[in-house]
Parts: sequence; structure tokens; C-alpha cells
Amino acid sequence: MPKLSNPPDPNDPEYQNLERSVNFYLHLAIYSACMTCMWFIQSITEKVWIWSIWLAVIWGVIVTTHSIWVLIQDRQTQKN
Repeated sequence: MPKLSNPPDPNDPEYQNLERSVNFYLHLAIYSACMTCMWFIQSITEKVWIWSIWLAVIWGVIVTTHSIWVLIQDRQTQKN
């Protein structure tokens, strides 16, 4: 296992970019898992849940907004 030359600094821009990216991918994974389970259960029970469409769309917009925010923050950090 590689050794770190110094402990991670939460104020370091590279550390912050990595933290934002990890949080986004975690958010995306949770969204994907929840939507897959919800649609699978809905297809097995053969019931139509109107609220599930709204949940998928609204949460999808939030995930998309999160990804745009992460990209903007990453580009701003790279410019500096």
C-alpha cells in the first residue's frame, strides 16, 4: 500500500474536487439503485404508481443539476 507523504488537507483544491466527485457518484449510485428497485417492484406487481414517475423525474433533475455543479466547480478549480 502506498504511503502518503503528508496527511490529506481538506482545504486543498484537489482534495475538494475528489470529495465532490465521490459524493456525486454516490448520489448517482443511490439514485440508480432506488429507481431500479422501484421499477422492478412495479413491474412485478403490475401496478402503476403515478408518483413513481414524478419521483424519477424530479430526482433525475436533481442528479443532473448535481453533476453540472460538480463540473463547474472542477473547471473553476482548474483555472486557478
